[in-house]
Amino acid sequence: MSATSGNRSFSGRSKNKDVRHSNIIAAKAVADMIRTSLGPRGMDKMITSSTGKVVITNDGATILQKIEVIHPAAKMLVDLSKAQDVEAGDGTTTVVVIAGALLTASMELLKKGIHPSTISEAFLIAQKEATEILKTIAIPIEITNRQALIDAAITSLNSKVVSSHSPLLAPLAVDAVLRIMDPTKESMVDLDDIRVVKKLGGTVENTALVDGIVFDKGVSHAAGGPTRIDKAKVGLIQFCLSPPKTNMDNSVVVNDYEQVDRILKEERKYIMGLLKPIVKSGCNMLLIQKSILRNATNDLALSILAKRKIMVIKDVERTDVEFIANTLGCTPVADADAFTKDKLGYAELAEESSTASGSVVKVTGVKNQGRTVSILVRGSNRLVIDEAHRSVHDALCVIRSLLKLKYLIPGGAAPETEVSLRLAKYADKLGGMTGYCIREYSRSLEVIPYTLSENAGLNPIAIVTELRNRHAKGEYNCGINVRKSCISDIREERVLQPLLVTTSAINLATECIRMILKIDDIVAVR
Repeated sequence: MSATSGNRSFSGRSKNKDVRHSNIIAAKAVADMIRTSLGPRGMDKMITSSTGKVVITNDGATILQKIEVIHPAAKMLVDLSKAQDVEAGDGTTTVVVIAGALLTASMELLKKGIHPSTISEAFLIAQKEATEILKTIAIPIEITNRQALIDAAITSLNSKVVSSHSPLLAPLAVDAVLRIMDPTKESMVDLDDIRVVKKLGGTVENTALVDGIVFDKGVSHAAGGPTRIDKAKVGLIQFCLSPPKTNMDNSVVVNDYEQVDRILKEERKYIMGLLKPIVKSGCNMLLIQKSILRNATNDLALSILAKRKIMVIKDVERTDVEFIANTLGCTPVADADAFTKDKLGYAELAEESSTASGSVVKVTGVKNQGRTVSILVRGSNRLVIDEAHRSVHDALCVIRSLLKLKYLIPGGAAPETEVSLRLAKYADKLGGMTGYCIREYSRSLEVIPYTLSENAGLNPIAIVTELRNRHAKGEYNCGINVRKSCISDIREERVLQPLLVTTSAINLATECIRMILKIDDIVAVR
């Protein structure tokens, strides 16, 4: 079989080489683009969309998610970053940079005439050996050691735009995860039980952990209802407090005044029928789910509720209903007749407070609260708030990673350097074609210390050489100290990261590269 491109023709084998080469070039372009964002001194990217929306971030997963990638092999690196985000939550830039370095190594090996299958098998052996090496330098921790968890969260936050606020955000993330953790199932942490509410106004320093629930919309003031309730009895309804509508957009014309009066009386009677069970139950705070087909409330219903001193929060999103029910211990009610006292949730205080961009309602002192918690993120503008939200999410994921695998390793490119040196020795022992491929694999891991020092404005060759030298002497805790622009004992500097983040990055990057190497043709189908 032969194919023609312009004025040159090539047969099966040369086509395979070209396809593999184009795949590697496309994937490497993605890795090179994101490389400058690695580490605490990494650069940020400003991403603009066709609609004029702007995002400023240096989070690998966010950058790759926002950019448009057409080449299928480059899309694999975008998916790789997403996979790392799901598995570990951090290291999304690292995994892509490692993948890019492995692609460069693969290209060199392919040029030397080594078969892709041989390279793929050797990389798999190197990946397993690298994971074992990382376990030997890992430090076991206990969940009760709060300071170790905070150190890991600070290390994650140091590379973010909001790094200056890491002493505030890190303990907040640790406390949030420990609050929702079930002691009997430590490794099973569902981050959906932590609700992050973004509210414009103030600074990131005003970000707070709320042991209860925060609503990002204010109380309904249509009829002057209360804005503060002590000893709140909370009801959550999924039906509308407004008169029913016809199924189709019909208009009813009434000419007789008596008929108008009758309609108004019937409407009042209907609304009173809906409100009677609510008032009877003793409920003094009512949450109303957002309705698509008609208005969730009308002025008459709000007026009656305000007279009875019942606080109303309307337009509660359908997706938040489960979280609210778990937090407040109330049961969502879909039918007015089913609204009874036992469906209510209880809290010490529900209070509305105003911010620059509207009001928020905090409900605290919840009786029989489920394993949930809320974080109120503040910021001076939308870009800062969004980045603070992403940073808090990464810190939460780091703590979750530590609960899954209770080991810490030094940061500052120390683990990658140690793995690189030990893999090189292992490759020398193995010898042959496999050993040669593993040696290239070990060299690729040096991209992390090289990039870290380059992004920090240091001399990468001098730094990496000194780092290798210190590790060769057995000082495996030595890493790049970006703050002091030197090599130092990173463990003493308390720059620590979860073992799961690095093992996951190496495993996922290797798996992705092995898959790209195995592709020898691209077939387009309709």
